[in-house]
Amino acid sequence: MAKGETAQRLQQATVAAMKAREKERLGVLRMLQAAIKQVEVDERRELDEPGVLKALAGYARKVKDQLAAARGSSRADLLEQAERELALVNTFLPAELTAEELERIVRAAIADVGATGPQDLGKVMKAVLPEVTGRAEGGRVSGLVKKLLQS
Repeated sequence: MAKGETAQRLQQATVAAMKAREKERLGVLRMLQAAIKQVEVDERRELDEPGVLKALAGYARKVKDQLAAARGSSRADLLEQAERELALVNTFLPAELTAEELERIVRAAIADVGATGPQDLGKVMKAVLPEVTGRAEGGRVSGLVKKLLQS
C-alpha cells in the first residue's frame, strides 16, 4: 500500500467504517483505495504522498463528472449520492488553493525558470504542478500560466 499520511488516514477511516458498519462510507473508502492501488499497478511502484494526492484528485474529478451528469438528469438520488461521495473524497484532499495563492505560486515559478513568453509554458507547468497537486486542477493552472505569460 502507498506511503504517506493521507494513505494512513484512508486506511484508518476504512477500518473505522468497517467497525461502525457504515456500508456507503466503506464503499467509497474502498473505491479510493482501489484508485490508489490501480495507479500503483499501472506505474509499477509504490506511491508516495504526492502520488496518493494525485490519485485521489483524479478520483474526485470522476465524481465531479458524475455530479454534473446527475444534475442534468432528473435523478435526485444519484445527485445526493455523488454529493456525499465528493464530500468524503474532499476530506482526504488538501484545501483548494485560492486564486491569489495560485497566482503567487505561478508568478514565483515564472521568475524561477526565467520564463519570457508563451513558449515557456511547459517549463512553468513543470515547476508549478508538483507544488499544487491535489490543490488546484490542471486546467485552472494552465489557464493562469498562459494568461500571465502573455501579459
